[in-house]
Amino acid sequence: MNRATDPKSIAAQAAPAAGDTNAFAAASGVLTIDLGAIAANWKKLEGKGVPAECAGVVKADAYGCDLAPVTKTLADAGCKTFFVATLDEARTVRAIKPSARIYVLDGLFTGTGDQFAAINCMPVIGDMGELAEWDAFRSTAGWLGTAAIHIDTGMNRLGFSVAEAQGLVPRMQTVNPGISLVMSHLACAETLGHPMNAKQVSAFRDIASLFSGVSASLANSSGIFLGPNFLFDMIRPGAALYGVNPTPEADNPMQQVIDLKARIVQVRRVAKGETVGYGATWTARRDSRIAVVAAGYADGYFRAASGIDGTRSAEAIVAGQRCPVAGRISMDLTAIDVTDVTAPVRRGHMATLIGDGITIDEIGHHFGTIGYEVLTSLGTRYARVYRDAPAEPPTAVETPAS
Repeated sequence: MNRATDPKSIAAQAAPAAGDTNAFAAASGVLTIDLGAIAANWKKLEGKGVPAECAGVVKADAYGCDLAPVTKTLADAGCKTFFVATLDEARTVRAIKPSARIYVLDGLFTGTGDQFAAINCMPVIGDMGELAEWDAFRSTAGWLGTAAIHIDTGMNRLGFSVAEAQGLVPRMQTVNPGISLVMSHLACAETLGHPMNAKQVSAFRDIASLFSGVSASLANSSGIFLGPNFLFDMIRPGAALYGVNPTPEADNPMQQVIDLKARIVQVRRVAKGETVGYGATWTARRDSRIAVVAAGYADGYFRAASGIDGTRSAEAIVAGQRCPVAGRISMDLTAIDVTDVTAPVRRGHMATLIGDGITIDEIGHHFGTIGYEVLTSLGTRYARVYRDAPAEPPTAVETPAS
C-alpha cells in the first residue's frame, strides 16, 4: 500500500529528517531498509539472467520497503522495466523514472484506459473482454500504446488459456498489434524438481514462439534459478530483491535487506510458576526476567509466533543473545524471556526482531507463512531509516517516454 502518490511525500514519511531525535524517540521501533543491498541483489540477478533483461517487481509498496526510494535505487542500478500491481503504483514509478517501461499486473479495470495513456504504462491483459475494451479504447482515443498478454500455463489464476492465446496470433500480422510482451507465471518455481516447472516452461515456449518479434517472460525470482530454459527475454524478480530466499532448498544467495528493532518498554520479574500474556499460554519454569517490547501484530509481528508452553516460539536478539518470545503476542506488545542474558537489559534498549542472523524466511516460518507476507505486513509505526539512500526523488512528473 502506498503511503502517498507523491514520491517526495513518501520519502519524507518513511525516514525522519537528520537530527530529528523526537521522531525516533516517539517510535515504537526502527525499521532499517538497506537500499544498497536491494541494488546489489538486482545486479546479482541481472548477471544470473544474462542475456535476458532484468526487470524489477515493485508492487505492494516495493514489498513493504517503500516504493519511491526502491524505484529510484533500482533505476540508478540500471533497471529499465518495472512491474506494479496498480495504476497508483504506476504513477509513483513514472514520477521517479520518466523513461521506464511500466507494466500493471492487475490489468485494465473498466473505464481506465485514459489513465494508462496519461502516464504511458501498459496493462497486463489476460481476458478476452478486457482485451476488447483495451482495443476499443485504443481505437477511439487513437492511442498507440501497447499491452502485455498474460497466458495461463498452469497457475489457473489469471491469463488467457493456451487455446485463447493461439487465437490471438493472427493479430501479430496487423500493422499495430499492440502487444509488447507475452508472459506467464510459474506456480512451483521454489521447488527445483517439481513437475509443474517442466510442464509450464514447455507450454510457454510453444505458445510464445508464435508471437513473432514480441518479448517473452516467464521467470520470477525462483524461476531465475531453474536454468537457462526459463529465462526467455525478460526475468521478473520480486521477493529476492528484498532478501527473501529464492532457493529455499539451498542457502540464500541474496543479501538481507531488512533490519527491525523494537523498543523495550519494561523489564519485569516473573516468579516460577506464573504465566505471561493472554490465555496464560506460557509458564515460567524458573524465576525469570521478561522484557516487553513495543511491537505486536498491529506492527506486522504476527500472533502465530507466540510463545506457548511445549512449542518453539520466534526469537529476538537482546544484548547480542537470542531470546524466545514468552506468551501470546498482543496487538502492540511482545514479551521476550531475557533470563539468560548476562548483559544489562533496561527500558529504552532495543530488541532485534529481524536482522543480526534472524532472517525474513526464519520469521516467516514462525509466522506460519512466507517471507513475502512478512515484508508486506511491516508496520507503519516504526521510524524508517534508509541505508545507502539515493538522492531525494523529483516532485514533479516529467513527460513520460513514448
